[in-house]
Amino acid sequence: MKCIGAHVSIANGVENAPLRAHLLRAKAFAMFTRNQRQWHSKPLSDSNINLFKQNCKKYGYSPECILPHASYLINLGSNDEIKLKKSKDAFMSEVKRCEQLGLKYLNVHPGAHLNMSSEDECIAIIAQSVNEVLEKTSNVTVVIENTAGEGTNVGYRFEQIKNIIDAVDDKKRIGVCIDTCHLFASGYDIRSESAYNNTFDEFDRIIGFEWLKGMHLNDAKSTLGSRVDRHASIGIGNIGIDAFKFIMKDRRIDNIPMILETPNSSIWKDEIAMLYSFIDD
Repeated sequence: MKCIGAHVSIANGVENAPLRAHLLRAKAFAMFTRNQRQWHSKPLSDSNINLFKQNCKKYGYSPECILPHASYLINLGSNDEIKLKKSKDAFMSEVKRCEQLGLKYLNVHPGAHLNMSSEDECIAIIAQSVNEVLEKTSNVTVVIENTAGEGTNVGYRFEQIKNIIDAVDDKKRIGVCIDTCHLFASGYDIRSESAYNNTFDEFDRIIGFEWLKGMHLNDAKSTLGSRVDRHASIGIGNIGIDAFKFIMKDRRIDNIPMILETPNSSIWKDEIAMLYSFIDD
């Protein structure tokens, strides 16, 4: 079964996210657990937590179809001791918020070396940061998102993500999210059936579908291999519509949250309906 949704707002409380997803006729959703533009946020209240859980139950959202996203401020690969501690503390806080809300996953961009270390050194720092957070928390799986490779971000090659997974001690609490825009911008073509099969066969060989815990479904304003992260609405970017038809028919990608982060939220409901229609084409 395909579980498609969008990254919805938590304005006026996280408890409103399930309702917003329901109004889109979504079977999955993503959200931030707090204001992602700030390092610190006030704690979740008992009311926030209870209402969130009640609304998830009311609208039929299990933890397996919810993919919360960590703040973009977090850089788990920083080689600056003070900035790294700030990022790890913020990430720890977000994992604990997910625990409070009864959520299973927390999606995070791996990190950037900022020209202060090599890519390999940055990857090692990311893995150690994840290890430290996992040691002090429980239940929540850290889901590493592939990047476009913009700037000094790592995680734009399958091998880099595999190296992070390999260095994480608790293999039961680590996974991967594939963003289609990032995938394309980092040089993996999915526009034709043969290109799609080659890319995802490579993903399976290097990482493995057993690690895939979620997807972000975005077309790309950027070009193949440009390493520029610019999302477009489904079918009107440089990836094109066919790739999303291949994804919808790929049974290896069933039963995980598949989340729109496309730029025009006013058409998310239509995009979700369109994606579901591809399953039965």
